[in-house]
Amino acid sequence: MASAFLVLLGLLVLVGPWVLGTANRLDRLHVRTDAAWAALDAALARRAVVTRAVAAVCDQAGLRAAADRAERAARPDREAAENELSGLLADLDRSALAPALAAELSDAEQRVVLARRVHNDAVRDTLALRRWRLVRWLRLAGTAPTPAYFEIAEPAADVPTQRVSARVVLVDGDDRVLLFEGFDPARPDELFWFTVGGGVEPAEDLRAAALREAHEETGLRLVPDDLAGPVWKRQAVFRFDGLSYAAEEWFFVARTTAAEVDTSRFNDLERRTILRHRWWSVAELRATDATVYPVQLAELLPDALAGWDGTTRPVR
Repeated sequence: MASAFLVLLGLLVLVGPWVLGTANRLDRLHVRTDAAWAALDAALARRAVVTRAVAAVCDQAGLRAAADRAERAARPDREAAENELSGLLADLDRSALAPALAAELSDAEQRVVLARRVHNDAVRDTLALRRWRLVRWLRLAGTAPTPAYFEIAEPAADVPTQRVSARVVLVDGDDRVLLFEGFDPARPDELFWFTVGGGVEPAEDLRAAALREAHEETGLRLVPDDLAGPVWKRQAVFRFDGLSYAAEEWFFVARTTAAEVDTSRFNDLERRTILRHRWWSVAELRATDATVYPVQLAELLPDALAGWDGTTRPVR
């Protein structure tokens, strides 16, 4: 009994400092993430204020309304609202603005870019530590909410490329969904999970594109009747590999009994940017700290698995 106590005491002496140090480090990372979000929120608010000044000069009620929506949006809806505003600002003819106002708008936009990058760096570091097994097992994060990346397109000289995609929520016999883990080549440290699917080719319809993408990315030969939907539609503005995209994504649900996934048909970009794949249960999606797209996958997947009612719903 005494020897067991001594062993336990020895373990506490060895592990205790690491646990305490890791908990303190995690606490500092959460503080850093909160501060970074406050700075980003302030930068976005300043952009909204400058945008309203621009809208008054240009007599653009729609631009002012978009700035108001972005400023008032709740956190879950903030990305979409801010991206809407970014799109309107990208289309703005700035030659009509006074040089001082144009410069102020450009400065406000660049401050948003910098604040977003600082915020996402803080989120990345916090998530990396939270994903350690011992950190999860010992619940060192406590009740601190899981931080999330803030994804909005950065101002670019190029006009965002319109991209229509067909995606497949591929589900196995245990109601687990297949996701790939990948990264943006311009930001290799920010990993995220996403569904099967890709861009629709010219003159190709959505269902045909979904079937083709499923075969290319998984090796499965699905037929049109295997696809339910489109159950969801996602619109997003983002940057990937240095280019800006205005994406329109249509999601179908398909079931499979196949256990093996064949990724040998990946194109060069997919081979370079996709690290792995796995099947996720709804419970795992709800519990994970990882970044998953669409963001509402865990929330909406159960209803999608219950059957499609013929309605295509918006999803983030």
